Amino acid sequence: MKRLVFLYSHPIQYFAPLSRLAHEDGAFDVWTLYCSLQGVEALPDAEFGQVIQWDVPLLEGYRSLFLKNWCGDRRPVGGFWSLINFGVLKWLWQQPKGVLIVHGWGYFTHVLAIVAGKVLGHRIGLRGESNWQHEQRAPRWKRRLKRLLLGKGLFRLVDYFLFIGEENRRFYLSMGVSERRLIFAPYGVDNTRFSSLWAALRSNKVSLRRRLGLPESALVVLFSGKLIAKKRPLDLLEAFYSANIPNALLVYVGEGALRTALEARAQELGIAGAVRITGFVNQSAIGQYYAAADVFVMCSGIGETWGLSTNEAMNFGLPVLLSDLTGCAADLCRPGVNGFVFPTGDVEALAEHLRYVLALPAEDRDAMGEASRAIVARYSYEVVLENLKQAFRNV
Repeated sequence: MKRLVFLYSHPIQYFAPLSRLAHEDGAFDVWTLYCSLQGVEALPDAEFGQVIQWDVPLLEGYRSLFLKNWCGDRRPVGGFWSLINFGVLKWLWQQPKGVLIVHGWGYFTHVLAIVAGKVLGHRIGLRGESNWQHEQRAPRWKRRLKRLLLGKGLFRLVDYFLFIGEENRRFYLSMGVSERRLIFAPYGVDNTRFSSLWAALRSNKVSLRRRLGLPESALVVLFSGKLIAKKRPLDLLEAFYSANIPNALLVYVGEGALRTALEARAQELGIAGAVRITGFVNQSAIGQYYAAADVFVMCSGIGETWGLSTNEAMNFGLPVLLSDLTGCAADLCRPGVNGFVFPTGDVEALAEHLRYVLALPAEDRDAMGEASRAIVARYSYEVVLENLKQAFRNV
């Protein structure tokens, strides 16, 4: 049986289900290697501004191994040098030859594993997040340096590139990677879990809103994510104010450094009563907010290489309004079908889309939501696994 190894910085709620599914499927002998305890232990998260521990199972149903981090096993994952796990060398040397899939190249251990895995005879797969559109906005010298170090350097050691979406595919092609080395491995969330939650909650919207302390008849605009600069939450606040929609409520599900600025600006605009900030909401409870909402907005800028909250929202049958620099916009939004894409930072364009979607009859908004569910179904762990099986059949 072909050995398949995933290497991640730490357990992540969006990646663990893929390991579980691959293990249950039985087509591969699956191992998952982690470089840090972040995620399974309560550790500080700088962007949330608090200690975080996810409350969904991250290690159940598959084989995993934690590699000793010479920077400290309980040190929060940060920059390139925050993960130095020399144990990956011994592990790869002792294992039968297989396929090693490394998630990104942003840490020392990941680069070390790519080089060592190749030298030791393993096939190397790389699944990164880099976004072509974002790269085009970088200074020319940075783009040339990256093409030298990656396209003409590290990428030559890689056998397969697992692209997460259209912008990521375009990035690899711009780096000189040939189409035949690309495997579609879409970014997704646990569609099965979220769809089941939606089915259980969809008919109880009034009681659900009552339980969450939200007005029963309001038109609810939802933002879900860290309240940090790259996600541009203040853009949504300004657009919500400009849209001036009667009986509308703006809900921010998240926490972060910009919370104080959001609260102050809402007061200045005189709309504090129509804005709610929930603080951090863990995975087991976040579905309730999606089920209670009417439209989802992600207005991020540079740095938002995908935006997996969009996948979550679409599983709950929500229309989506996405900025054009949100990485998933090219994949998950069909303008006029399940939502709209607007220029990043264009507050008036976002306000216009808010007015349009929230003025629709409920049944038309529901139709957009059903389109969201149909689109996001393709962005699943099952699709990733099937494409890996096809690609590695003769390896």
